Amino acid sequence: MNLIFCVLWCCLCFGALADKVSFLKLVGVGKPNSVATARSLVIENKWFKQKLDHFNPTDTRTWKQRYHMNLEYYKHGGPIFLNIVGEEEMSHHWMTSGAWIEYAKKFNAMCFQLEHRYFGRSHPTDNLSTKNLMYLTVEQVLADLETFINTISNDYEQILLNSKWIVFGGSYSGSLAAWLRMKYPHLVHAAVSSSSPLMAKIDYQDYYMAIQDTISSYSPKCASSIIEATSTINGLLQTNDGVKYVDDKFETCSDMSIYNKKDKALLFNNLAVSVALIVQYNNDNKKKPKSSLSLEKLCDMMLDQSLGSPLERYVAVHKQLRSVNNKECTTINYQDSISALRKTSWNSQNGKLGIRQWMYLMCTEFGNFITSHNRNNLFGDTIPLNYFMGMCTDIFGKSFNINALAKAVKKTNMIHHDLKKKTSRIIYLHGSIDAWSTLGLLQPQTRDSVSIIIKGGSHCSDLYPSRSSDSPHLKKARKTVVYYLKKWLSED
Repeated sequence: MNLIFCVLWCCLCFGALADKVSFLKLVGVGKPNSVATARSLVIENKWFKQKLDHFNPTDTRTWKQRYHMNLEYYKHGGPIFLNIVGEEEMSHHWMTSGAWIEYAKKFNAMCFQLEHRYFGRSHPTDNLSTKNLMYLTVEQVLADLETFINTISNDYEQILLNSKWIVFGGSYSGSLAAWLRMKYPHLVHAAVSSSSPLMAKIDYQDYYMAIQDTISSYSPKCASSIIEATSTINGLLQTNDGVKYVDDKFETCSDMSIYNKKDKALLFNNLAVSVALIVQYNNDNKKKPKSSLSLEKLCDMMLDQSLGSPLERYVAVHKQLRSVNNKECTTINYQDSISALRKTSWNSQNGKLGIRQWMYLMCTEFGNFITSHNRNNLFGDTIPLNYFMGMCTDIFGKSFNINALAKAVKKTNMIHHDLKKKTSRIIYLHGSIDAWSTLGLLQPQTRDSVSIIIKGGSHCSDLYPSRSSDSPHLKKARKTVVYYLKKWLSED
């Protein structure tokens, strides 16, 4: 799963490169916090032949796509569960852990997961050149999934007979799960779509507004302290002495120039993303450093007057985050970031992590650039849209501009409209404090689809392994999923 895009504790766990491009990976699900079992299952990498271009009959090129398989819970007549992996490397941990595995045990399901083209070890082309990335589209990904389902159904025809396929995904892959059910209803019986940002917005300023609302609900003074710290930094960056002070306090990897607006935007973006991730994945059951900050710890530090002014408290928060994630410094050099993202080798760091690939999808299909351009907001007017659109052009070329993206976003949102009106047997789950939920489908208008809002739930919180400390709302959400799966599996 991701989701993801949504973990690779996305931006905080990627080291220096992640600092440069952290806005790109505010989606994803990473790895579950696995619980040791009496008998560990060995999950092997498997591969099957996939078409490069599903929509050009004269193009016969193929490549090897990676997948995982788990027959441990399957009993004759059981369904087939497919976990759709999003914008990250596929992890074998998801084949033995997570809510979907708990459902598989209840329903005696055969389990598969398929790695997303251009991520992890699934390499459709020799490199990640812009020309080659033309085959990285949602339509091609959905066709990959269709081909996989047909291939497995044919290969195991004698065993599976009329078994029903249920697809699962979280964050971006949750969107894929819903879209797959919509496009191929004859193949996919039902879908569980967690924290899926189904709508697309070029300028997604609502994200940080939602983060601000969550922090303010917890502690208005905590939010106001962050606002004050951001404002102070912004003021300091107007003078040479102030720039040197910020460089020193935030331990930047290189010196900032008072005249470089892009470096400043990158700094503000990285600081904002670090705070947002704390809120987005607050108290979930994801595998992450034990000393990671929660919303409670964040606000404890931002309200601790012994640490000094709001700025000094904010500095302390980010110093702890760098320590937790083994970062020596904060990267703020825009040109270095662009140079890293222009590299087209699979062996480049950004290629391995999927950052160049995810940026391509953002610049060509989704947008969803997380901006902040209102002085009264948590992060002020420090992260403008033109910063992100400039990156699209600087990385991929002049044709990757806001006009081209606007057309693509319009197409994506037409699909969203069809989902809302026409598609049945989809469960949409959203956490009430998930800032991505405003892009989700909260009120489907078909009788046989349902939306579940988990009070206090964070991004993809329902996907992770259950635990005794889970909230009553989260436990109820999972029971509701079981109820609908049982109901729908009994239907033709």
